[in-house]
Amino acid sequence: MKRSENYMNPYLAGFGLGLVLLASYILMGRGLGASGAVASFTSWGVSEIAPSQVIGNGFFEKYLDPERAPHPLKDWLVFEVIGVMIGGFISGAIAKRVSFSIDRGAKISDGARLFFAFIGGSIMAVGAQFARGCTSGQALSGGSLLNLGSWVAMICIFGGGYLLAWFVRRLWQ
Repeated sequence: MKRSENYMNPYLAGFGLGLVLLASYILMGRGLGASGAVASFTSWGVSEIAPSQVIGNGFFEKYLDPERAPHPLKDWLVFEVIGVMIGGFISGAIAKRVSFSIDRGAKISDGARLFFAFIGGSIMAVGAQFARGCTSGQALSGGSLLNLGSWVAMICIFGGGYLLAWFVRRLWQ
């Protein structure tokens, strides 16, 4: 069996994702995204561990103010992200693609690959807060609304990725 047979048709998957995005606007009144879930969960965690750090902190207060937002663990985006993880696992299991591996080139160790993945993910998380949305929120939700800021953010994200890839591609050969 060819590897490509284990994947869903990308046009069908894109159409399905569009329907999910439309349903989220109709049912929830807002689009999809993951960084809001992380911010909600982080705000709740900080309020439980160090409540003194939350008082007067505008970032945390916007997620913890009961008049502006429900309890962070009642935020539907938290459950969206959990559902994405469970759905991804189920999809992989159905296609018999579930396995643990660290994809890397021959010139980089597993530890270095995990370190750089963590650093890159952290930079993207900080960037998502500056851009007021993660890549899924910017591309799917903002892009579908023809939001200029979302289009600029996605062009910068993809452009930055292509530029950086030119510098690190030798590690994958």
